[in-house]
Amino acid sequence: MNVRYRVELSQAERDELTAMLGGGKCAARKLKRAQILLAADGGRRDEGIARTVSVSLSTVYRTKRRFVEGNLERALSEEPRPGAERKLTGKEEALLVATACAKPPAGRKRWTLTLLANAMVKLTDHDSLSGETVRRRLAENDLKPWRRDMWCIPHVDGEYVARMEDVLDLYAERPDPARPLVCFDETPVQLIGEVRQPVSAKPGQRERYDYEYRRNGTVNLFVTFDPHRGWRNVKATERRAAVDYAHCMRELVDVHYPEAACIRVVQDNLSIHTAGALYQAFAPAEARRILRRLEFHYTPKHASWPNMVECEISVLQRQCLGRRIDDPKKLRNEIAAWQRQRNKAQDRIKWMFTTDKARAKLRRAYPAVVKESKSL
Repeated sequence: MNVRYRVELSQAERDELTAMLGGGKCAARKLKRAQILLAADGGRRDEGIARTVSVSLSTVYRTKRRFVEGNLERALSEEPRPGAERKLTGKEEALLVATACAKPPAGRKRWTLTLLANAMVKLTDHDSLSGETVRRRLAENDLKPWRRDMWCIPHVDGEYVARMEDVLDLYAERPDPARPLVCFDETPVQLIGEVRQPVSAKPGQRERYDYEYRRNGTVNLFVTFDPHRGWRNVKATERRAAVDYAHCMRELVDVHYPEAACIRVVQDNLSIHTAGALYQAFAPAEARRILRRLEFHYTPKHASWPNMVECEISVLQRQCLGRRIDDPKKLRNEIAAWQRQRNKAQDRIKWMFTTDKARAKLRRAYPAVVKESKSL
């Protein structure tokens, strides 16, 4: 045992090192140093520590020395290492970041490391610049210009906030059988058939299917979800027209909720989701009868995330539709089986986002409040 550098930790230092090891969010080298210090504090010999932590004796020696001569922070951190100076100065690195965030050259879809390196050579006095240098500087700034994400970018204004809070308040209300709440949406499904018969799985081999497939058209699914009852209904149609939507609303009123005084429907802003769709499908008296028992609530434009049925459609895709189904009849049978199982279990969605949380989390997105002018 090296008696020259004896490690004696305080209780606070032990607690800090133990918490660090339990969290597991630090660099591996830092975690190993924490293990060395705890083991040394426990009286372990250097050879045993090195063997247990899988480090060299010199690493154990240096860690103990830096703790005794310095403090805990010095023992856990990296020592300055000699090496070549950074090739890009601060201004040049800022120029690299700005270039990577700008549009790529004409004829190119996106920036690459080579393109950025060549661009920096033209913009600076460097004779050459490696792609690795560019990659490291971009990584430090958390930039990957060759990657893009498709995202829904809404325009947040007063109307957006009003619709969002209207839907969130509906979710927060207590269930009322006389005024049930349902979420409604639709999704297309491709009918895809196999060209060659798949090979079944067996021990040591996964199921195999051919990359080639046969496309047999599409089917539209109208999905209705009652978050309070844990009930859902999926209706498959050939089209996604206003008339089909109107028939879904009539079934909602006459078949699924015949005793309800008012059915509150949360839906997005698709062009067919209007009261006018019922007048396209039915006689005026019939359309008016149905609409008297419906109350429409719309999600913000270009932002359907507050609609709970989006979560249910995602579950449907993962559990049932994420495979090749080529026949409409088989598709309906598979969806019906999935629907029966979910309804029997009364599976619900644990919705936790409330109006209060929206005001706290999205406070910057809320429009600025204009002060009222003083009356004369």
